[in-house]
Amino acid sequence: MKKPFLRMENIHKFYGSVHALRGVDFEVGSNEIVGLIGDNGAGKSTLIGIIAGSIPKSKGKIFVKGKEVDIPSVKAARDLGIETLYQDQAVVDIMSVAKNIFLGREPLRPGLIKLMDMGKMRKEAEGITKSLGLNIASPDQEVRFCSGGERQGVAISRAMYFKAELVILDEPTAALSVVGVPKVMEFVRQLKDSGASCILISHNLYHVYPVADRMVVLSKGEKVADMRKKETSIEELEQIMISGK
Repeated sequence: MKKPFLRMENIHKFYGSVHALRGVDFEVGSNEIVGLIGDNGAGKSTLIGIIAGSIPKSKGKIFVKGKEVDIPSVKAARDLGIETLYQDQAVVDIMSVAKNIFLGREPLRPGLIKLMDMGKMRKEAEGITKSLGLNIASPDQEVRFCSGGERQGVAISRAMYFKAELVILDEPTAALSVVGVPKVMEFVRQLKDSGASCILISHNLYHVYPVADRMVVLSKGEKVADMRKKETSIEELEQIMISGK
């Protein structure tokens, strides 16, 4: 067994008197896809928010590559190689594909006046989107003209270009057409092929199960199941989600 990329021990989160996470242990192996599932209010968003640096934990320990870390911000998470793509915030509609891929990390041209190097952004964006098989006419195309699957592909292109070691996808198929779902799942497989790990959050087992290596179920803030895919089935996982145990 490889050392896990991420390990979380006894994670608790309180919102006043609300105990949102109750002693959760969670880990993601190197080059592993983990499906994180559970009904609304199970604690999925809180758990990934702690990993992403957008929510502070109340108690517990986090380790990245065996070293205990604190993740006080999104930047701190990115510095650790963790990229989070939220379903409704992954891209900016009115920006081009190239600008979305480099959003917040734009390369600058040399000189006294620091201007964005649009030539480099276009060239690199074209290369990474083609490598993913995205059907995008030009890196200057505004993302609002992309399909749902292509929009997720642009966000995944960003994670791959900046060599994220752990990519968190929050409900990536929630707003997609039937045609778009398999495309995004193929992008997830390509993430794994590139050497990255992935946490795939969804309430739709039929989207997550085919690509995951391991399935983790949360219910009411607790981890109630953690199984290799070959050790379980969609039917068993559905029953766990319904019963909460």
